[in-house]
Amino acid sequence: MGEREWKQALFAYVNQYNRSEVNGVPQPDEYLEVGQRMERAARAARLEQWYNERDAVPLRSETRAKPLRIVQDNPDEAVVDVQLHVRLFNEKGGMTHREDRIERERLTFTREGEAWQVTRIERDPAERKPAGGEVPFEQASFNQGGSLPLLNRGVLGFGSSARPSRYRREEAAAYADQWWDNFNPEFEAFDVDCTNYISQCLFAGGAPIHYTGKRESGWWYKGRVAGRELWSYSWAVSNSLERYLGSSSWGLTAEQVSRPEQLMLGDVIFYDWDGDGTFQHSTVVTAFDAGGMPLVNAHTVSSRHRYWDYKNSYAWTDNTVYRFYHIADYF
Repeated sequence: MGEREWKQALFAYVNQYNRSEVNGVPQPDEYLEVGQRMERAARAARLEQWYNERDAVPLRSETRAKPLRIVQDNPDEAVVDVQLHVRLFNEKGGMTHREDRIERERLTFTREGEAWQVTRIERDPAERKPAGGEVPFEQASFNQGGSLPLLNRGVLGFGSSARPSRYRREEAAAYADQWWDNFNPEFEAFDVDCTNYISQCLFAGGAPIHYTGKRESGWWYKGRVAGRELWSYSWAVSNSLERYLGSSSWGLTAEQVSRPEQLMLGDVIFYDWDGDGTFQHSTVVTAFDAGGMPLVNAHTVSSRHRYWDYKNSYAWTDNTVYRFYHIADYF
């Protein structure tokens, strides 16, 4: 496929994508497989209901597409991995809110006469992985330059601190905004990075490291030792961090609350997409909409100021269960 044809086809796809995100009308889908057509129609109906429930009005969607890799390039068919940076604007209570997210899709373009059309859209909702449990070292993509061991040595697992320290919520949120679409090189970067990112935000707000030396206990990140990054499961795995916050009585502690309206900046939400008791995703509160509802940041699917319930995520299902944690004001 020629470069000009490729750009024209992708440009048309992005325009259609923007329209469907705002007005609830699916993109033209006569070339898509039947199952994908049904999925798109269901998503359009859900988004329309979602905005009504929030008393929000969608204004516009601005999407930048960046080709990442050409998987296949034949005269009549091309398969391309594409990154979409979506800026979604909505109005509520006289205020305009902007949500950012960065998603990846694999698009199949097929020649139909003289034109090219999208005939298949493949997504692998990264927020659904891992399902929980223990992440081995091998799942981490090690930084080439290594990292500095960021430890709060005053509370390095040797009992409680003599002087309580305040949780700096604004600093946790500021860190989340600074690194929402990138990786801090002082920490390890994971393919599934949501909880590693949340832990960094908590740490930036002053949450004390609870170092035990055992990966299955405490909440800690030690840095590079003998060529490997060392960290506890609670630092990097959603289900493990949820269990830690639900049981910790020293250092980093939190209170489980029942409603999102009870959360403050720097608080944490966990997501169990299947309702089976295993939490697969985590976010941090970084702002609020005009109605006082939390807006959150996340990694894996990099997101900034996203509405807390994630109903516009491809990972969301009708079985989704949320768990809300208010981080203690003092440690």
